[in-house]
Amino acid sequence: MQQKTRFSQTIKAKALQLGFDACGISCVDFLKEDASRLDSWLRTGKHGEMAYMANHFEKRTNPKKLVKGAKSVISVILNYFPEKTQYDPEAPVISKYAFGEDYHFVVKRRLKDLLKFIKTEIGEVQGRIFVDSAPILERAWAARAGLGWIGKNSMLISKKHGSFIFLGELMVDLELEYDEPSKKDYCGTCTECIDACPTGAIVQPCVVDGSKCISYLTIELKGEIPGQFKDQFQNRAFGCDICQDVCPWNRKVKPHKTIEFKPEKKLLEMTRDDWYQLGEEDFRKLFKNSALKRSGYKGLMRNIRFIK
Repeated sequence: MQQKTRFSQTIKAKALQLGFDACGISCVDFLKEDASRLDSWLRTGKHGEMAYMANHFEKRTNPKKLVKGAKSVISVILNYFPEKTQYDPEAPVISKYAFGEDYHFVVKRRLKDLLKFIKTEIGEVQGRIFVDSAPILERAWAARAGLGWIGKNSMLISKKHGSFIFLGELMVDLELEYDEPSKKDYCGTCTECIDACPTGAIVQPCVVDGSKCISYLTIELKGEIPGQFKDQFQNRAFGCDICQDVCPWNRKVKPHKTIEFKPEKKLLEMTRDDWYQLGEEDFRKLFKNSALKRSGYKGLMRNIRFIK
């Protein structure tokens, strides 16, 4: 067995042992097609007020300029589909990804363990960890590593795990055996995500106008939500899962087994009135380790007032 093959198999086996649902590996290279799509997306203002998306364009599309000496991208996915959701159908809806501990911490801890393992088992390998951090096109790398394809809602979709998955990357200066990307777009003629988006944010297959996306409007947007979106949120107060909820590939997804993502019982039990009466101190206690901290108390209450 070639050394690169053996190293790759060892890394993938350890990734699964650490709790990741899948692991794939791709070669560090310039993302030519993705660079063209990103440039078009930025030039047409589809990033809204997310000015950081326009920063470090070359590093974002060419990891050789991001991590010196990088040769391989190890991509992982981690399922976060919950067993239970909020009980009160009239309560402001919180995106499933924010039910448990902030995924940045969970995925990063496991990737740190994976890098430590690689250094112990293989040698003095240099690597950098990414979890929705720094200028890196995570979905593009996951697709290149054969972990899924980019759906019409621009999400990475796995045949086995659907799209309720977190992504993480480990870029290393080690040559490995590389996986083949998916040769097929398994969305076919389906347009359920496009048809279901209440704000019309999916302007064409695989192109999302971020400035119209409910996730952007409830999390990234810092000012007041434009009145044109009134009564279009379908009770979403933080993030939005609508395009994923209707996706056929998520119909048979099994609930995650990650303890850190298990939601607080109190969160699931909160009624509509509980959310509207939520105080800042209770917010800090209940969501101290949650991604909900990203919007902050004031941001969350702005959203709740908007959908009232």
